[in-house]
Amino acid sequence: MSSTVARPRVRMSGVQRRRQLLDIGRELFAQKGFEATSIEEVAARADVSKPVVYEHFGGKEGLYAVVVDREMQALLERFTSALSAPGHPRELLERAALVLLDYIEEETDGFRVLTRDAPVTSGAGSFSSLIGEVARKVEHILARQFAERGYEPELAELYSQALVGMVALVGQWWLETRSPGKDEVAAHLVNLAYNGLAHLEPRPRLSGGFGAPPSGA
Repeated sequence: MSSTVARPRVRMSGVQRRRQLLDIGRELFAQKGFEATSIEEVAARADVSKPVVYEHFGGKEGLYAVVVDREMQALLERFTSALSAPGHPRELLERAALVLLDYIEEETDGFRVLTRDAPVTSGAGSFSSLIGEVARKVEHILARQFAERGYEPELAELYSQALVGMVALVGQWWLETRSPGKDEVAAHLVNLAYNGLAHLEPRPRLSGGFGAPPSGA
């Protein structure tokens, strides 16, 4: 008669265990939201006791705060990298739109965590505060462009909030629809932002290769 041998529990270093708990928390918060996720479920998924989770994060709020902060930093770094290199204004708009859509496509759980409502008691950042950080980076770029073109640089803040907010809201919509495709969505965003309603292109396309702007730009 054969007997079942229990698998020994894998021992992890403190750093490895913390990373495992963060990954599990990220997945659960994305799937179920903050309120529906419990420390018991996180611990069960990690095959540890609840005190281990408390030891690393102090509770569910602490785990959530670190998960959100990690996602915010990752997305902000993508925006910073994309907008730091010089380029034509239309090219910068394309980069900004694609950064968010790429993130949604590649890190769907992370984006779901960011766009869910944070608990009232949490000190974690929110998606709106992340968008504010991105808008401030865009503001500096727009201020230079406005000055060069004779516009009021003081209006750069208003326009940066409008542009980044538009991309963020469309990104939240695209998270669920995934249609049309990513490049097409980005092209339409740039079409509206760069050309305006009065001069929309009937079939907009990205500039491709992010070289010279399309004719008429």
